[in-house]
Amino acid sequence: QVQLVESGGGLVQAGGSLRLSCVVSGRTISTSAMAWFRQAPGKGREFVAAVEGSSGLLKDYADFVKGRFTIFRDNTKNSAYLQMNSLKPEDTAVYYCAVAYGRDRTRSRLGYEHWGQGTQVTVSS
Repeated sequence: QVQLVESGGGLVQAGGSLRLSCVVSGRTISTSAMAWFRQAPGKGREFVAAVEGSSGLLKDYADFVKGRFTIFRDNTKNSAYLQMNSLKPEDTAVYYCAVAYGRDRTRSRLGYEHWGQGTQVTVSS
């Protein structure tokens, strides 16, 4: 059974930083793209960032996080991470990690096979 466990969320003041972690068990993720999505109260789940499988060199970011968030992976730990800097109150949401069906990045939720349960990020003003 594949499990994704996110951690690192919490309460932070605007301008602060958090690093989210996603540890995957039950399958190897080295050749699969990984992504982070988020869902704010009353809104749909939206794409945040994705990193390609294998090398992890190619990355994609939503416009609203470019320059502030960085996605990266560690295949030796079967994990992915999201470094979030310069946080804003509008970044408040539950953040979800996802494993793609294939190597290529995609912004579509349909491209992701496995999902974590989410970790809450709250940014106070």
